Amino acid sequence: MSGAELPSIAAGLPALAQKILDPAGPPALKQMAAKGLAPGLKPGDTLAVVVALADAEDNAIARTAQDTLRNLPAPLLNGALGGALHALVLERIGPSYAQDPAMAEKILRHPDISIAAAVAIAKVASEPVCELIATNEERLLQSPELIEALYRNRATRMSTADRIIELAVRNGMDIPGIPAFKEVAAAIQMQLIPEPTEEATYDDIAFAACERAVAAAEQASANGDVEDTHEVDEVSGEERVKQRFEEAEKKWHDLSTTGKIRRALTSPKPTDRLMALRDSSPLVRKAAVKSDAFTDAEAETISARKNTYEDVLREIAGSPTLVRKHKVKVNLVMNPRTPAGVAQKFLVFLREHELKQVAGSKDVQGAVAQQAKQLLQRKQK
Repeated sequence: MSGAELPSIAAGLPALAQKILDPAGPPALKQMAAKGLAPGLKPGDTLAVVVALADAEDNAIARTAQDTLRNLPAPLLNGALGGALHALVLERIGPSYAQDPAMAEKILRHPDISIAAAVAIAKVASEPVCELIATNEERLLQSPELIEALYRNRATRMSTADRIIELAVRNGMDIPGIPAFKEVAAAIQMQLIPEPTEEATYDDIAFAACERAVAAAEQASANGDVEDTHEVDEVSGEERVKQRFEEAEKKWHDLSTTGKIRRALTSPKPTDRLMALRDSSPLVRKAAVKSDAFTDAEAETISARKNTYEDVLREIAGSPTLVRKHKVKVNLVMNPRTPAGVAQKFLVFLREHELKQVAGSKDVQGAVAQQAKQLLQRKQK
């Protein structure tokens, strides 16, 4: 909470609360109020004071108030929720109860709750609380950020994620916080969306099973380092899935297209993106490149592979962030799968010895090699 927001909370409070929050007020009174002890104040006003003091300049008072907010006495919390509350108070306490369905429901149904408070809860909510938030379509339609928060929250059921995306698409909403929303929206229109149910759907079960399989595969990886899911068979020369990733690969193929896209976009595990980049669906592959978690190092590795899909190379080439590394530019030029027009635009960034390598390579496309020769001739004049 910013300093500018503190006066906003304090403005509607009674005189005693104003005295407690006055910078020149008695420190002992502040310390007692930070513990949730403010005789003469209603529970809602007391809670507002604690929230304000959690950002006090006095570190000792701030720590006390923060500890109180993490363990609010039930009478104080229930009493406060029974009356009017500042929206910023609900925004501050909401995430602390995002794992508690009963209390989260009280907070979410409070008449003074703001969209920002609902978003703060949705980001860290448990599955039951995510389900509760997803039932309020009116609130979802008011806030792309709320849909994004639920979509990114790994506790949200896959079927619920599909349902809220379908709601957004049906109502012409854009969700800019989801980097591959175009691909998500295209995929959702090719799927049947089941009605909400208390029991997990097939997609929910498949998504959770893939989560477990990927986690187990990465844990079994050598030294815990990030590694490719495939290796080259020394006899046949063909790629094959590494044994430790076989179960993860199998579970990956059980996912719906929207499930694969969601894992590619929201999973912190590189294994998900590596599997997505090899997927047969261009929507899934593009989403993997657009993921916030897709790194420069991954771009360097993927752009060098001769079996990388053309659309993946186009996505990498079209990202100013991913082509910052010189090696990625070189890889794109040298990769025979990079479209000639895309590879040629990076030739001007190559050093002379790299241009010579391109000009003499039998792997790169003829037009690219020819332009490299022309650039060399110009440099030598």
